[in-house]
Amino acid sequence: MLYKKYKLTVVSILAAGLFLSFFPAVNADTIKIGASAPKTGPLAGGSTVTFWPNVKLWVKQVNDSGGIKLKSGKAKIELIEYDDRTNPGEAIKNIQRLATQDKVDFILAPYGTGFNLATAPIFAKFNYPLITHTAITDKVEALTKRYSNIFFTLGTTTDFAGSVATVLGKMKAAGTIGNKVAMVNVADAFGIELANAARPIFKKAGFDIIYDKSYPLGSPDLSPIIRGAKGVKPDAFVAWSYPPDTFGLTAQAKVQGLNVKAYYTAVATAFPAFGGKFGKSAEGILGAGGINPDTKAMKDYFASHKAVTGKTPDYWASGMVYATFQILRTAIEAVGTKDRKAVTAYVKSNTFNTVMGKISFTNQINKKYWTVGQWQNGKFYGVSSTGRSGEKAAKVKPKW
Repeated sequence: MLYKKYKLTVVSILAAGLFLSFFPAVNADTIKIGASAPKTGPLAGGSTVTFWPNVKLWVKQVNDSGGIKLKSGKAKIELIEYDDRTNPGEAIKNIQRLATQDKVDFILAPYGTGFNLATAPIFAKFNYPLITHTAITDKVEALTKRYSNIFFTLGTTTDFAGSVATVLGKMKAAGTIGNKVAMVNVADAFGIELANAARPIFKKAGFDIIYDKSYPLGSPDLSPIIRGAKGVKPDAFVAWSYPPDTFGLTAQAKVQGLNVKAYYTAVATAFPAFGGKFGKSAEGILGAGGINPDTKAMKDYFASHKAVTGKTPDYWASGMVYATFQILRTAIEAVGTKDRKAVTAYVKSNTFNTVMGKISFTNQINKKYWTVGQWQNGKFYGVSSTGRSGEKAAKVKPKW
């Protein structure tokens, strides 16, 4: 009887070994990643172009490669995602839930300036690295002093407003445009801060803001704004706008014949859908961001993004969203664990190769980014930056 038991045990061990030889070891672990951004509400049009497709692309690429490399083995991503409904309160609840109920290992930064600022205290409380990708604010230095875990990649409002003034200033110096500017802004943290930064900058650059209006986020009818701007006969039109209003303002500008030689709208001007909607009329329109779409890294990214998501990425923040995911993965793999404090420390002190080029942080702030782009020959090229290569010269916008 003892012999039979011994024989059975040996056979079982041999069988188990044979099973493992035919079936390689499964992943040592999974890594839970949380994400919260608009799928509904006024900003959904932006996040469903810039944020969510990149989440899908990155998760697929990571998992297809076997997972994120940890000291314990490769860990595939388990994604937990929520719709914040373009509501800061909902975003706060989502991040809180991801941290306390879902107990995710890491959380991807939210979409939009206001949402990053609203949720920053929760990221800090639970030591999640907050590598922002769609936040533009002049509060970066104050915020990085307050939160040791927050990183800014996209720039400051002063740099963005300053770059627009520089581009317009070159056109004014060349005699292409006069000094009269019509300026409008969406009445949220992003638009208000940019408008406040722009006023003294434009004045210093020799421009006279002859029309200065704001409008609520999600405004369904922007025709009065354009009517008012056209009525003052400006030389340039500048809108610190979010996706819905970028499209709405431009549609009205075309309908009402607001013909200026320098026309600028902010977020979503870089969207492929913008170029698709306005076709040849998009030629010469200036907007926030830009990239150099002719680099090999960017061409490869565009091809992968299209293949996996069925969508073309935008010509600005899409690349930065994906770049922040690349940074997070590289940092986790370098640390080799899910230790959030260690990952944050690694991000602070290293340089990362990304689709947007090399990124490193000085006091948690990336200093090299695109600021102004322009539609030229069917692509949205960067025409101004704080240190990126491949800038193109800005051109005069033709009439609608």
